[in-house]
Amino acid sequence: MDNRLNVTYITFGGHVEVHRYRYLYFVIMSTMYILIISSNFTIVSIIVIHKSLHEPMYIFIAALLINSVLFSTAIYPKLLIDFLSEKQIISYPACLFQRFSYYSLAASEFFLLSVMAYDRYVSICNPLQYSTIMRKTTVSMFLIFAWILPACQCSVPTLLSAKTKICKFHLKGILCNSTVPKLHCVSSRLLNIYGLVVLVSNVLLPVLFILFTYTRILVISYRCKGVRRKAAQTCLPHLLVLINYSCFIAYDVLLPRLEHDFPKIVRLIMALQIVIYHPLFNPIIYGLKMRGIHEHLKRLFCKRV
Repeated sequence: MDNRLNVTYITFGGHVEVHRYRYLYFVIMSTMYILIISSNFTIVSIIVIHKSLHEPMYIFIAALLINSVLFSTAIYPKLLIDFLSEKQIISYPACLFQRFSYYSLAASEFFLLSVMAYDRYVSICNPLQYSTIMRKTTVSMFLIFAWILPACQCSVPTLLSAKTKICKFHLKGILCNSTVPKLHCVSSRLLNIYGLVVLVSNVLLPVLFILFTYTRILVISYRCKGVRRKAAQTCLPHLLVLINYSCFIAYDVLLPRLEHDFPKIVRLIMALQIVIYHPLFNPIIYGLKMRGIHEHLKRLFCKRV
């Protein structure tokens, strides 16, 4: 704690050999950050520029990719600064804000995937009413809901944590995530219960809804051969992204209970997997598997060659 400024600082203890490999870490992670921004915004730009892609499905994909960039931006700048700093520290208010951004945007990802699943369900199982149901106003409301609701829900534990006294000033990770409550002097039952409610509403229910809609789509596509190919082309990328993201979120939820059982290097690798792999995974999957986007990408790169 800095008594002169009355600011509480938290130390990150999850870095491995950071003083020895600081420049290597910095080059690798800054390269990854540039790749994440460029790859995601390339596909977003393609969707914005080409009117043939101004459909709900592609608008939701663009929103998902923008969400990935925002998620990365909540982590990478601080991470890059830490690699070049003598001490890897963060003020407690900044730590709470990073945690808020981390979980708010993570929850938005699940809501966006749920909306995309609903869009595919209506398109494949109820095609005659698709244009009536998925209107511009409906799409706009879904997008606003996907970002505003998680932000409101995640702001509650952030405000409660800000008023809670902390007795520890050391985190074993490299960012502020689910381990932050371990800094509190006394475990809050209210925060634990509320966290469980948010986990169910933001993760479990959306995942169950997605699995239900894709199960219905699979049943319909099995009965009707004409929609099998369409279902496979549009639903497979969404399922891959869901499975990939759910695995990382499961690890994050279990982290406070398992951190004593994992070596430091394993915790670092898993944390880097979350901040590197998934934000790069989305544009690759949608760029390769979504035919409309893939065709425009090929034309773009062929012109440059």
